[in-house]
Amino acid sequence: MMPRGADQLLLPVNPLFMWFTLLMAFAFNLVPLGRNPALPDLLALVLVFWNVHQPRRVGVGVAFVFGLMMDVHDSAVLGQHALAYTLLSYFAITIHRRLLWFDLLTQALHILPLFLAAHAVSLTVRMLVGGMFPGWELMLAPVFESLLWPVVSLLLLAPQRRPPDSDKNRPL
Repeated sequence: MMPRGADQLLLPVNPLFMWFTLLMAFAFNLVPLGRNPALPDLLALVLVFWNVHQPRRVGVGVAFVFGLMMDVHDSAVLGQHALAYTLLSYFAITIHRRLLWFDLLTQALHILPLFLAAHAVSLTVRMLVGGMFPGWELMLAPVFESLLWPVVSLLLLAPQRRPPDSDKNRPL
């Protein structure tokens, strides 16, 4: 039985493409776009995508390392992003089998609480150490991340949907 959302069989993911997308999302997070708390965390979005689609290759350890690198870049409390990304990845891996049964819009609704919780954890750590409250616009970031889920899913699954080389001896 195949999940409802999977209309066609996907080719295996290229590990180089997977790591390239993670590094590009990290690089996008490094771009100084100003202090906008509603800006979506693209690295978190790509991490969750690969946690859902490749949980054995991209796990909690990868999320922890990327979180530490984001902490160093943002001059944040060491472990603030690491804790948020680790929890986000853990819960994404926990629901990955169930999530793949739904269409992209329903998946976006299912991961919205994960992004809300990750931002809440990061905000709690920031506030516990005496940081400033960034404003209520911070609650828009998980909504934007959830709205970007279908776009990111279509883009990152596109290389796996290409047709395999045709062979007259193999009709599939």
